[in-house]
Amino acid sequence: MIRLDQRMQTPRLIQLLRCIRLGRHLLWGVATVACVYPFIRDGRRLWLKQNWSCQLLNILGVRLDAQLAGVEPGSLFVANHISWLDIYALNAARPMAFVSKAEVRQWPLIGWLAANTDTVFLRRGKGRHAKTVNSEIDGLLNAEKDVAIFPEGTTTDGTHLQNFHSALMQPAVDTGRTVQPVALSYYDAEGRHSQAPAYAGETTMGQCLSAILACRSLTVRLRPTPPLDPKTRQRRELAQAARGAIAFNLGLPLENHFLGPARDHAGKQPSDDAPSDSLNPASIR
Repeated sequence: MIRLDQRMQTPRLIQLLRCIRLGRHLLWGVATVACVYPFIRDGRRLWLKQNWSCQLLNILGVRLDAQLAGVEPGSLFVANHISWLDIYALNAARPMAFVSKAEVRQWPLIGWLAANTDTVFLRRGKGRHAKTVNSEIDGLLNAEKDVAIFPEGTTTDGTHLQNFHSALMQPAVDTGRTVQPVALSYYDAEGRHSQAPAYAGETTMGQCLSAILACRSLTVRLRPTPPLDPKTRQRRELAQAARGAIAFNLGLPLENHFLGPARDHAGKQPSDDAPSDSLNPASIR
């Protein structure tokens, strides 16, 4: 659990008000998806999703510093993964589809919301299903809709990068669509790297949310690196190049900080081709 300097903490009353506003905002999102989405076109849905995400960041006192303009539509965005906030930050900058583990679809309310907001569900460890998911991503990219993945397959505290799994890079290879790496990082009110939003290790969702609410202000920074052409590289090469570009942008070492291979949340050692466990809004690691 991150301990904040008293000067950097939000007063308790403000934290409570933020929490109340957050609950109301979630209910508004549910009502919008249920009552408005069925009657509007994709472009309007994307605008509503972007606007809703911007407002969520504002409620939490998070400023968005993004430079994603100019990226061609229908790109495969590849980002490092720190927090459940990452999804909203990307959507606030540029609304896109995400890939999520299939278990999220069964969750009350959140699963329904995810299913109705351009989420592609992946059953991990199922090779045939991974091909089906890649086919869905192919369709989204060919329709010039952006798709985002978190190829680390888990979250970190932002001080290092895990290995990038390459399986979900295949749609970019199949469609020839641009792979756009994005370096994601968080900063406190004084411009220092902040680990408050990190949803990693033994941190619970409640602890993570409390740490974010307690911050007087945060900035989430999204920085694209040079785009990668999938026509000249295989998926493993794309994964390695994306990881290297993001690490360079963030000033992070490429080697793992762990004694041994990274493990997924079931304690298994995923292969380089293991499907990404990208997280949809409000999902658990």
